[in-house]
Amino acid sequence: MPWLLAVVPVCFLGLFFVWPVASIIARGLDAGALGDVLGSSRLRGIIWFTFWQALLCAAITLAVGLAPAIVLARYRFPGRRVLLAVVTVPFVLPTVVVGSAFLALLPTGWHRTVPAVIVAHVWVNISVVVRTVGSAVAQLDPALGDAAATLGAGPLQRLRHITLPLLAPTIGASGAVVFLFCFTSFGIVRLLGGPGRPTLEVEIWRTTTQLLDLRTAAVLALVQLVLVVSLMGLWAVFSARSAQPTGARPLGNLRSPSTTAQRWLTGITALATALVVVVPLVVLLTRSLRPSIAGWSLDAWRAVFGRASTTGRPTVDAPWESLLASLRIGIVATLIAATVGTLAACAVAGARRGGRLLDTGLMLPLGTSAVTVGFGLLITLDTPPFDLRGTWIMIPLGQALVALPFVVRVVLPALRSVDPGLREAAATLGAAPLRTWLEIDLPVIRRALGAAAGFALAMSLGEFGATSFLTRVGNETAPITIARLLGRPSQLNLATSSALATLLAAVTLLAILAVDRLRGEQGAGF
Repeated sequence: MPWLLAVVPVCFLGLFFVWPVASIIARGLDAGALGDVLGSSRLRGIIWFTFWQALLCAAITLAVGLAPAIVLARYRFPGRRVLLAVVTVPFVLPTVVVGSAFLALLPTGWHRTVPAVIVAHVWVNISVVVRTVGSAVAQLDPALGDAAATLGAGPLQRLRHITLPLLAPTIGASGAVVFLFCFTSFGIVRLLGGPGRPTLEVEIWRTTTQLLDLRTAAVLALVQLVLVVSLMGLWAVFSARSAQPTGARPLGNLRSPSTTAQRWLTGITALATALVVVVPLVVLLTRSLRPSIAGWSLDAWRAVFGRASTTGRPTVDAPWESLLASLRIGIVATLIAATVGTLAACAVAGARRGGRLLDTGLMLPLGTSAVTVGFGLLITLDTPPFDLRGTWIMIPLGQALVALPFVVRVVLPALRSVDPGLREAAATLGAAPLRTWLEIDLPVIRRALGAAAGFALAMSLGEFGATSFLTRVGNETAPITIARLLGRPSQLNLATSSALATLLAAVTLLAILAVDRLRGEQGAGF
């Protein structure tokens, strides 16, 4: 029976992922094209820039995120739960919202610069360090530090000789994940980096959509795919070495700060972390209320809804419609991802053989950039009987592929928690497999299914990489509209893009809050 459940996920993955990626590899293996790309000093510079900016961002993110990770995992203080949720906000926000926030926050001289890209990447990925390293800190035996303190070791000595060595594998795994996210970043680099500093992601998009040079884009996508697979292998090595569980320690086992130094450390770290996370979003909202140099007004918000204003009209009519399009497309993508992901999770959970292979295959889109997914779909689904060029269904297909691994990861643990004896008893009493699933499995995994759907919807609403390839006039999503407004700067356009980004952020956060409510704090980690 499990192999029947696997038919749909395998066909979906094969048609919309394996075939497109194989097409990219086939094009990229052209010896002449590969030589041209690797022989170009400009393209080699892009590859090198993509690497070193990701490495620098990972190092800075680890340095900034370690203090809040340790404090949030070790100490109990008022507002801890709220702060933990706030720290997660940047990671789940659409990248165009992040780009809009930092364009509003940073001085004009920082726009289209490498420092702007680095600051935004660090801001987005702090939660990765806080969640992963914090989970490991929560599992450390406090008796080790107490024994060292009894022997006269100070806080810095305990940190250097006990805490950091024990956390080293988890810190390495966290750094590898941040490096991977920064290496494959698209929206932030496109909005904040400018044309002078493209990464591989941005250059693949530019050579495809602007230069129409599919040959070079295929080689760049192949180079990126090889590098990403290598990075995933590095992450797997660090993860294998880490013996710390990923679940957070219950709040009842947290310690209250007992010394003056601990109270100062907790208070300063909590305040600084909250300010770092909240200030860019506040500035984004503030800019939406200043559509002209004349002062404060709601003209940008009126422009979002297609209403007349005193400061002119933005270059995009009724941007509100793009948010509705995002919701429509996101719902379709969520239905696809939730259906395929649930069938896949059931197949993996019930398979005696081949389950691990299927599970690994379903994770492949997670290790492939969204730009590569979109590019692959664009160059593959262009001939009958799969000629989908120009059709709106291409967008939710690309978004569903990006969300599919997360759906499987949320639903699979819930399915594995079902007692097999209940299924056997139902079968003994004559229940058909479908009825057994509806009566036994579904009540157990219902909350997990809701959380998976919320995750998929949030990711679809903010997806920018694959959508940039697949969108067409008339079905622009909110991220595409925000990028268009930012690409034609005027006071009103900037304010309107900020207003639309604020709305998109609010809708996305509502979806994530629903996920957290369904999963609880224990399930919210990475």
